This record gives sequence, structure tokens and C-alpha cells, in this order.
Amino acid sequence: MELNDEKILGLREISNNIRESIVEMLLSAGSGHTAGPLGMADVFTILYFHILKHDPKNIEWEERDRVVLSNGHICPVLYATMAHAGYMPVSELNTLRRFGSRLQGHPHREFMPWLETSSGPLGEGLSQAVGMAIALRIDNKKNFTYCFLGDGELNEGQNWEAIMLAGKERLGKLIVFVDRNNIQIDGNTEDIMPLNSLTAKWTAFNWHVQEVDGHNFEMINDAVGKAHTVPEQPSVIICRTIPGKGVLEFEYDYHWHGKAPNKDEAKKALEELHTLGGKIKAEHH
Repeated sequence: MELNDEKILGLREISNNIRESIVEMLLSAGSGHTAGPLGMADVFTILYFHILKHDPKNIEWEERDRVVLSNGHICPVLYATMAHAGYMPVSELNTLRRFGSRLQGHPHREFMPWLETSSGPLGEGLSQAVGMAIALRIDNKKNFTYCFLGDGELNEGQNWEAIMLAGKERLGKLIVFVDRNNIQIDGNTEDIMPLNSLTAKWTAFNWHVQEVDGHNFEMINDAVGKAHTVPEQPSVIICRTIPGKGVLEFEYDYHWHGKAPNKDEAKKALEELHTLGGKIKAEHH
């Protein structure tokens, strides 16, 4: 999964477009989560536009990799990424959270069959992903299963049962991304429930552990590449991210965890992202 400078610039351009879509859809909805989706845009971009085996035109393709979003409240980044990847019209993003829309506040597979799961209550997605990985192994499939978790979500005990089982079963085709942005809805994670060393915790449960800058495409790509070469252990990639990344007013502020921008805030955010997009385009061309 080699990356060159041109490909990285292309990924930067896509992730910036995804961030613009996130702000626009949250403004249209008038509610939703801002910090996490903006913070994870780079990870989702490189997964869907460089790493993942998938086909938007053939959602039942048996060779596709599986993606499970456990922290379902960051679904604006999932919806925006999948729209830009061709799963649905980008224009549909502005129906987020509206009555009758397919784009609910948490992903609902009944409305969008290209999703692998529905998600809502935190702490359940990893158990689903572990089950998928075990089932794929029983069927002698080579597909990878990728699961997204929030760091605050790791307060949920069910995660650790799933982590224990995956380590015991040596699920080498399971790769977890943890959004280590250090915030949750009530404040900073280390104030609410200290997580201390996540690397030490996951390692103790027999996982292959890597920590990366969640905004560095090369580091993320290299980490996934390494995870692919560890057949006897499940892998976790702890992504250090900036909540609200790309909009200075939103960055690092836990109040944006579960708040959508108003008209003025969105206008300022979009101007900032548009300016950055122009700089990326200038570098690209």
C-alpha cells in the first residue's frame, strides 16, 4: 500500500472536502457531533480511498473488508466519506437527522444496506467486529474487519470482554482504530475516567499495539501495513487526533463533542476549510 507525494496531496484534498461536508450537514441538521467527525476525517479518508477493499457499486461483494463504527455518534464522518466514495449522492448529506432521512443520528443498516451494522449504544461495536472476524475465519475468508472506537467509549466494560476474546482467539484479521482525542461529552477523558496507558492495557490482552498521529497519512498507512503482517494477534492502532481538526475555534474543546455549529460558526469554519482547500489545490497542481 505505497503512498507517494501526489497521492498524499490527493488524500489531503479529499479529507478537507469531507470536513467541509461535515460542517455543512451539521449546520443543516442543527444538531449532532462536531469534534469527533472532524478529528477522524483523515483516518476515514485513507481507509476508504487507499486501504479498504470495497466496491460502492457491489455492496454484497464477498471479498469486501468489513467496517464497524462502534462510536456511532461520529457518523457524520462515515456518511460524508461514503458519499464522497460513491455510496450515495453528496447532496443527500444535508438530510442528516431529518425525519424520514436515511442518515439518522446513529447509523441504521435497515436504511443503508451498505453498512455492516447499526450502532447506537457505546461499547457494543467491538463485540460485533470480533464476531465477524471469527465468522470470516471459520469460512476461510481473507477479509479484514476494521472497527472504530472512541477513547471515552473504552469506559464501557463490554469492550474489555471483546478485547479479551479477540486476544485469546488470535484474530489477526481484526484491526481496531481508537480515536484518542482525549475528550468525551462531559469533559476531558483523563478527568472523567483516566485511561492512563492504553498501549499497556491492550498489550496485556495480547494485542499488537501501535500509536500514530491520526492526521499523518504515511503513519496510518504504515501502521495498517504492519497490522496486516501480524497473523497471530489482533491489532489496535491508537490514533492521536485533534478533536475538531481543521477549525481552530473547535479544536481541543470538549464542548464541541456533541454540539453542532450555528450559522455564523459554520460560515467561519467553512471559510477556514475553503482557504485550506485552496492551498492544497495549489500544491497539488
